[in-house]
Amino acid sequence: MSEAIHAVDLHQVSFRYAPGAPLALDRVSAQLPAGAITAILGPNGSGKSTLLHVLLGLLPPLAGKVRIMGRPHGAYARREMSRILGLVPQDEHVTFDLSVLEYALLGRAPYLELLQTPRPADRALANRMLAAVGIAELARRPVPSLSGGERQLATVARALTQEPRLLLLDEPTSHLDLANSRRVLRVLRSLCRAGRTIICTTHDPNAATAIADQVMLMRAGRVIAAGPTPRVMTTRALSATYGVPVEVVRVRGRPLVLNHDLGDPGKPHTDQTRTIMLGR
Repeated sequence: MSEAIHAVDLHQVSFRYAPGAPLALDRVSAQLPAGAITAILGPNGSGKSTLLHVLLGLLPPLAGKVRIMGRPHGAYARREMSRILGLVPQDEHVTFDLSVLEYALLGRAPYLELLQTPRPADRALANRMLAAVGIAELARRPVPSLSGGERQLATVARALTQEPRLLLLDEPTSHLDLANSRRVLRVLRSLCRAGRTIICTTHDPNAATAIADQVMLMRAGRVIAAGPTPRVMTTRALSATYGVPVEVVRVRGRPLVLNHDLGDPGKPHTDQTRTIMLGR
């Protein structure tokens, strides 16, 4: 496949964590475009995080093929791959008393020789990324002293400092309040406009509709639907993905997902609707 068309090409990819265990990924096939934001959406246990780790090469597929930027995983040297792929995990534990700036500078490791210290240009880039996610004032703070939301922003800044061509994020807004969630989503959108490819997982459909060009819906390790966000984010597809009734309506030209509370069967759905919306 051409790099200009597909950043990731998955063909019948399967994976299980132990012999005899259920498949965490069950014959997953998808083509994720370059220069776009793709959201992998599904409930807990649907295989979203597993798929990211397969893309990174941390988990070898039981079957199937994975191509990154048009080439098989094994065709890349380790350093080359670390310049192409970057990851923001759900939780990244930092046990050393690194400052936030020092932690962000870890993203420059693929560009430095063994024992080489970061250059002024590396430090300038790290400081810009801290500012981009709104934590420039925390640059001297030890990472272990940060709140959960601050640590998540520092992890995003570290990944951005790596300057990967393809950035993977596992539930990037899960620990963030509304203001910081919007900030991160806007940073991701600006990166995409600059030519980066973004692939993120989320269980929140409205976070996906806020920024994603493409959506892949997963349930029990399988792909339910994949394609452009307006076409995939439908009432029928999302209800099948989550196993509960939801409704998709249009607000300002984009899908908004309504989660109906069925706790009181005596009331109609429209009387008991809860929504969460993250704007661009």
